[in-house]
Amino acid sequence: MIAKLFLDHPRAIGETYAEHARTAMSFGARMTLGGLACMVHAAIPGLFVRTASRTVVQLDAEMRGRVPAPGEEEFAYVI
Repeated sequence: MIAKLFLDHPRAIGETYAEHARTAMSFGARMTLGGLACMVHAAIPGLFVRTASRTVVQLDAEMRGRVPAPGEEEFAYVI
């Protein structure tokens, strides 16, 4: 059960638990900041005009550059 919850997924994408945690936290923080910028932009359209779009494009490019571990199935968007 411990391996299923904490280790199977990171191994499937070629990462250790720590590497996966760092990557997922980084993605989550950038998504949160981009989302907050988007909410501010909703209220004040002159602020953060491109921030949310730029964040999505950067995260997409980074995610597409990731490769699965050898022998694992191809994945699309798995953090």
